[in-house]
Amino acid sequence: MKRSVLSILIWLIAALAVSTAEAQTPRNAQDYSSRGFERQKRGDLDGAIEDFTQAIQQSHGPTQASFYENRAQARMLKNDWDGAILDYTQSLELQVGPIGNEKDKKQSGAAIARPIAMTYNNRGNARKGKGDIEGAIADYNKALETQPRFAEAYYNRGLAFQSQDELDKALRDYSIAILLSPRLMDAYVNRGQVRQSKRDLDGAIADYNLALQLKPDEAGTYFARGTALQARKDLAGAMADYSRTIELDPSSARAYANRGVIRLLQHQDAEAERDFARAFALEPALKAEFEKFITETKRVRELNKRDREP
Repeated sequence: MKRSVLSILIWLIAALAVSTAEAQTPRNAQDYSSRGFERQKRGDLDGAIEDFTQAIQQSHGPTQASFYENRAQARMLKNDWDGAILDYTQSLELQVGPIGNEKDKKQSGAAIARPIAMTYNNRGNARKGKGDIEGAIADYNKALETQPRFAEAYYNRGLAFQSQDELDKALRDYSIAILLSPRLMDAYVNRGQVRQSKRDLDGAIADYNLALQLKPDEAGTYFARGTALQARKDLAGAMADYSRTIELDPSSARAYANRGVIRLLQHQDAEAERDFARAFALEPALKAEFEKFITETKRVRELNKRDREP
C-alpha cells in the first residue's frame, strides 16, 4: 500500500512538472521554436505551426529564415504543400537577399551555400509532393548549382526523373549520389529499380545486394530483389526473398501474392491458396489483379493433365 501511495505521489509530481513546463509562456522566438518542435514530436502539428508562426513574428534576418524552414517542415507533414512552398520561398528570400544571388552566396563559402542548397532541395520536395515535377527538378537544379556535391539533391532529382520515366537521367543521378555518399541506401534501391525497368536484372540484383549490406532488415529491398529474381526465373531465390519480406513485414500483401504465384507454379496448391487468401485479406484490390492468372494457370494444368492421360 505504501509503495502504491508513493507511486501515485511520484506520478502526480511528474505530471505537475510537465503541465507547468507546458503552461510556461515562451519568452522569445527560440522558446517558441523549441516548444514547436516538442509539439511536432507529439504529433500536434497545428500547435507546432502556431509556435513557429510566433517565432517568425518575433525574429528577423537569418534566424527568421530558419523558423520559416521549421514551419515548412511541419506543413509538409500535414501535406500542406502550398504552405510549405511559400515558407521555403520566404526562407530563400531572407537567405539570398542580403548578398544578392545564389552565385554570390556560393562564392562566400560552403558554410553559407549549403543552407541555401538545402532550402532549394526541401522546396523541391514540397513541389514534388504537390505533383509539380518540373518545378521540383528546377529546385534541385538550383540546389546543385549552389552546392555541386549535394548527394541528397542528386538522389531527389533522380526520384523526380524516375517518376517521369526518364530512366537514363534517373540512373545517372542515383549513380552520382552513390559516388558522393556511398552509404545512401535508398539510392541503391532506386537505382536497382531503374535497372530492373531497363531489363538489366543482374545490375538490379547487384544494387539490391548492396542496399541489404547497408540495411539488412529492410523488407522492401527483399521484396524488390524477389521480383528481380522471379523475372530471372530464379524461383527458389524469389521465394526466399518473399518469405523474408513477410517475416519482416507481415502486412506485405504483394509478398504473399507473389509467393502464392510461385507456389502455384510449383504445384504447392494448398500453400498457394493460403498465401492468396492472406494477400486478398490484407489488400482486397489484389484479387482482381491475380484472379485471372490463378484461374488460367489451373486451367492450363488441367488441360496438360488430360493430354497426358492414356
